Amino acid sequence: MNNLDLMNFWIESSDEDYNVMNVLFKSKKNSYCLFFGHLAIEKLLKALYAKKNKGAPYAPKSHDLLYLAEKIELDLTEEQEDLLDTITRFNMNARYDDYKKEFQAKCTDEYTVLQKSNIEEVRKWLKNQLITKQ
Repeated sequence: MNNLDLMNFWIESSDEDYNVMNVLFKSKKNSYCLFFGHLAIEKLLKALYAKKNKGAPYAPKSHDLLYLAEKIELDLTEEQEDLLDTITRFNMNARYDDYKKEFQAKCTDEYTVLQKSNIEEVRKWLKNQLITKQ
């Protein structure tokens, strides 16, 4: 698969996860909503990696959003770093049983609305990077 095909694969997969996030949000499955939000962001970062790395488009096998952004050499503000760090935790906290109950308790409706908004902000920024970044 060439880098543009791989980039498009990641974008489509991210869009599917974003749609699932919204369904879960409407169903009040807050922790899983944020988990899928993380997946949507991770896949956009991997799409950017594929776009930038024509000769070796396969991104590192990592769920750490800051690590992926570093590999892409994205110029991040401190606020963007904090958002990526927070969103990365949604992957760990929703996935592993020892964190799951604590995370589910943290995911009140208010917290989820705020974090979903943050995910949407990062998603919009990354989509713009996919259009403009060479």
